[in-house]
Amino acid sequence: MHRIAALFALLLSAIAAMPAPALADAADIEAAARGVVRVIIIGQDGEEIFPISHGTGFAVGGERIITNAHVVAEAMEDNRLSIGVVPAEGEEAVYARLVSVSPRNDLALLELTEPLGLPPLTIAGNPAQSGPVTAIGYPLNVDRAQGLGQSDIFRAQPPVTATGFLSGRRPSREFDTILHTAPIARGNSGGPLVDDCGRVIGVNSFGTESAGSDAEFFFAISTRELLPFLRANDVTPRLNSLPCRSMADLEAEERARAEAEAEAEAERAARAAEALAQRTAEARRNITYEVMEARANGMALSLLLLIVALGAGGVAAFGHVQRDMRLRAIGGAAALVAIIGALAAWISRPAFAEIDERVEETLRSGVETEGPTGTIAAPEATASGSGMLSCVLDTDRSRVVGDPQDDLRIEWSADGCVNGRTQYGRSNGDWTRVFVPATEAAVSVNRFNPADGELVMERYLLDLNRMRDARAARGSYVAPECGAGEEAAQELGANQAAVISTLPDRPNERLVYRCSASVEQPVEE
Repeated sequence: MHRIAALFALLLSAIAAMPAPALADAADIEAAARGVVRVIIIGQDGEEIFPISHGTGFAVGGERIITNAHVVAEAMEDNRLSIGVVPAEGEEAVYARLVSVSPRNDLALLELTEPLGLPPLTIAGNPAQSGPVTAIGYPLNVDRAQGLGQSDIFRAQPPVTATGFLSGRRPSREFDTILHTAPIARGNSGGPLVDDCGRVIGVNSFGTESAGSDAEFFFAISTRELLPFLRANDVTPRLNSLPCRSMADLEAEERARAEAEAEAEAERAARAAEALAQRTAEARRNITYEVMEARANGMALSLLLLIVALGAGGVAAFGHVQRDMRLRAIGGAAALVAIIGALAAWISRPAFAEIDERVEETLRSGVETEGPTGTIAAPEATASGSGMLSCVLDTDRSRVVGDPQDDLRIEWSADGCVNGRTQYGRSNGDWTRVFVPATEAAVSVNRFNPADGELVMERYLLDLNRMRDARAARGSYVAPECGAGEEAAQELGANQAAVISTLPDRPNERLVYRCSASVEQPVEE
């Protein structure tokens, strides 16, 4: 008994010690919800319009909306009825026309009669088989509980989100469905079932009937049905097959990577210092040998010349005794030349102080020196980040919620110009450009470090209010043309800070590209 209790306690402690997985950012669900709409079947009595029924849909791009076939079935059977679409935010509600219906797998495609600029949802290319999910839509029971009237149905309302878990994949009524526990009700039909990164993994369709204490399960049409339906109707979906992970996870990995790089850099610096010390010692040893040898040679030559001078002096003295003027002159001249040569040899010997000077010169010039332990080479030069560059997405360091390009080609100039037309701003040594589009509810902040060849693109998916603030800040300045100079780049960097101040603390998406020299032409940015 004690042994069982001990094993049980050990198991509990092991479970408690396991790190809990970090969930993806709630901002991703909010961003996906802004592309979800209420789909209303509308009746008309004279000038008055009124809702007959409603469901949910979501944008897939190009003013196209996905919903369930059974949501629009009444409008298909009665041409007196219309289909209306009400977005999650804003003031506009528009009509839609039916593009395609597939009753077999309960899918329908609508097209808006007027553009709403809805952000298309990304579809998971490799959806998870387990884990948490969120259903987004407009359940009728919530409308009733809030006391919403008929006119309220036509006003923009944020959709309701409900969380649950995947319970498996099984075919239903001859088409592929996903079983889950995220609660849905009448009105949720046609809404997206998304993962923690806000990517669509299914289209909610129906639920089980429960009685008493039976658990409730719900069914969503899988992407195996959705993707062929979209492509058959000329819709190119936004696909993302990368694993879903949170920005907090990514930043923790970046900190660990930065720490590892700092340690590696410290180790490289230590090795470089050790190598420099070794090169210095090797050069000093070699140069000391050379100087000592030169000094010894100078001293030997000086001694030899002094001996020659003594001999020549003896010859001169002998000539003087013998009164041989010619012999005395020759001996005297030879003695004088030998003495002068001895003095020159002595004076021209290298001084010990030259050792330090020659060592510094050798290390500074990077000239290879040959020593007893081998060749000592100069350090290698580093490459520049300017010119034509090929940039490859580093998926290990990126958080991708959309459908980005895996490869980019850009032309970077030293003054911060990209592709000859887009000037980047300079701030605190960084090159940055902020993009605030007029038709998309997203702000992009691009940063490029030419020394490291690293291009980072961060995207913020914003609601209407934040987008309005960002556009107002962007409208307060005019970006300079390429070649405007360092002062203009610095001014742009300062002006862009006003836009960045309107953004949330964390982006929804971070794309990290590694750039290297390329000979190909750049693509349009």
